[in-house]
Amino acid sequence: MKISEADILLIPGYGETSKSHWMYRWQEKMASAWVVEQKDKIHPIRKVWQDTLLARLEKTSRPVVLVGHSLGCIFLAHAAHALPKDKVKGMFLVAPSDWDRPNLVPGFDGGDFVPIPRHPLGLTTHVVASQSDPYCEFDTSKALAQSWGATFQDAGDAGHISIDSGHGPWPEGLMSFAHFMKRF
Repeated sequence: MKISEADILLIPGYGETSKSHWMYRWQEKMASAWVVEQKDKIHPIRKVWQDTLLARLEKTSRPVVLVGHSLGCIFLAHAAHALPKDKVKGMFLVAPSDWDRPNLVPGFDGGDFVPIPRHPLGLTTHVVASQSDPYCEFDTSKALAQSWGATFQDAGDAGHISIDSGHGPWPEGLMSFAHFMKRF
């Protein structure tokens, strides 16, 4: 499937996401992509995030592919069971964060996003992870991908694949996503 044939919903992670982040750049580049803005990104509640995503999904009329970053990946792993399988075709998950690790982010203990689900998600899923992500050990990312039934991509020494690690446009990610879309 071509990117233009699907609605691409982008799910950012914990905290405020810079408009220079690759997700917002993808939204600008792809006419069929939208960042799903959550109400509270500092003290998130999973059900609120899920209700927001489900409401956004109701507005789609084409196949949907979800793209998550960081906590957005963990949220999508939790939400996978509630997603309309006739509409959502797959998930592209980038730099999942390990909220099972104590004190990952001062002031937020992971809330109802922990424990991280470790079962097949029931959707075509691809995980991209860095060998040097401060928010998730590489082996943990690989184990999450395996437990989710996802394919796995080693992004090398790429930090958290965010603005802080030098990934504003992230053209390699867009190429990987285009390749993932060919699976549908």
